[in-house]
Amino acid sequence: MNIKLKYLFIFVAIAAMVSSCTKGFEDLNANPNQPSSVSTSFLLTSAQKQLMDYTIDEWWNGRRGQQLSQFWSSNQYSSESRYQLRPGITNSYWISFYAGGMADLEEIIRLNTESPEEYVGYGSNDNQIAVATIMQAWVFQMLSDCFGDIPFSEALQGADFPNPKYDSQADVYSGIIAMLNNASSMINVGESGPQGDVVYNGDMAQWQKFANSLKLRVALRMADANAGAAETAVGEAVDAGVFGSNSDNAHFQYQSGAPNNNPINEDAKTRNDFCASNVIIDYMTGLSDPRMGHFFNANTDGEYVGEVYGLTEEDAALTPDASISQRSDKVLAAEFPGTYMDYAETEFFMAEACERGWATGSAEDHYNAGIQASMAWWGVAQEDIDSYMAQEAVAYSTAAGSWKEKIGAQKWLALYMQGIEGWTEYRRLDFGILQLPAGGVLAGDGNVPLRMTYPTDEQTLNGTSYAAAVAAQGADALETALWWDVN
Repeated sequence: MNIKLKYLFIFVAIAAMVSSCTKGFEDLNANPNQPSSVSTSFLLTSAQKQLMDYTIDEWWNGRRGQQLSQFWSSNQYSSESRYQLRPGITNSYWISFYAGGMADLEEIIRLNTESPEEYVGYGSNDNQIAVATIMQAWVFQMLSDCFGDIPFSEALQGADFPNPKYDSQADVYSGIIAMLNNASSMINVGESGPQGDVVYNGDMAQWQKFANSLKLRVALRMADANAGAAETAVGEAVDAGVFGSNSDNAHFQYQSGAPNNNPINEDAKTRNDFCASNVIIDYMTGLSDPRMGHFFNANTDGEYVGEVYGLTEEDAALTPDASISQRSDKVLAAEFPGTYMDYAETEFFMAEACERGWATGSAEDHYNAGIQASMAWWGVAQEDIDSYMAQEAVAYSTAAGSWKEKIGAQKWLALYMQGIEGWTEYRRLDFGILQLPAGGVLAGDGNVPLRMTYPTDEQTLNGTSYAAAVAAQGADALETALWWDVN
């Protein structure tokens, strides 16, 4: 055989062997535990849980929301109830909301926009984007209602805007309305909802109601600051269909064991820093409110007694736990759900819309429906609900105060465990009830805070944008009123 031909045969044989050995090499060496593409179902579940965990936990809710709304008092470490809000917590939670849950939602939107064919298997692309957008709108409103002006239009775009500007709260609110309109227009109830949705299990008709109900909330929050836009948004939301029963409630259902149990339940396993506030106990006692035993446990004498709100740490530590009403077993249960928004709140908004002349129907009927919905959800017997609502101090036609005070007070009670929302409605509707800390304030101008101050990290990491936001609002102070807080 010719020597050249011999070498040619050898070369071909070797090439064939190499080809056969390397064919499918990428598949054989792929790590199944490290997929090359992210699952949007995982991102959605993670975002929904993380955002609720941070909203309902012992810090953002327990030491801030539940204290600022005066649902709870502190057994010890009472500084937050006296308005000294720890800067480290502000820094941490600001990052967690933006760079955690909302970043995951933004990734869902990006993936379904840029590579729809790769992610349609996790649910209709448009429905995935719509759900992520509605969730983001919910977070943006909560953050804006805490701080005022916030990063919004340039937020969640770190590569393009590493130092995002702060948008005015007016612009944030109009932007949230646009987000919800966008999301609603994308929803297709005839197509599959997103996998990994643990709020509504992919039921897009329910997500549509949530978007409309959230739009109703946004609209009425800005009612005194931009009545024209608010009235338009109210009409659109109501016409499109808001929550109509407790079965529509947007809840995150926690599970029996860690790490999927309610964060308050986990905290209570090793600590007992909170108890009933005398403010809510005294108010509920005056109305013989049958939710009392669902909210709190009686003390060892069988009575409902609240800890005086805002005591000094020394005085708070003197009160024996047994003499004070503690948080109920229901509230501390592992499976107690976190609430994004519920039907009771929607009915109180509808009552307000009727009073403003922006919705047809009876303010009284919606007010009654809000009370009924709250009590039914907590498990109050119907006969006790009827007796409560028949009282002169509760009935809409005879309860004391303006419509803002009547609706505001009952709404505040219905928002128990949603501390940030309870504090927000107090600031907006000015219904009284809340008291100044008995031990005196440690920060602010001596009144109930109107906002939280910005994270100290923003002063160094996003200083130019921070300074512009402070200049626009007047001061980075607890007493600086938000845009919608005009009364």
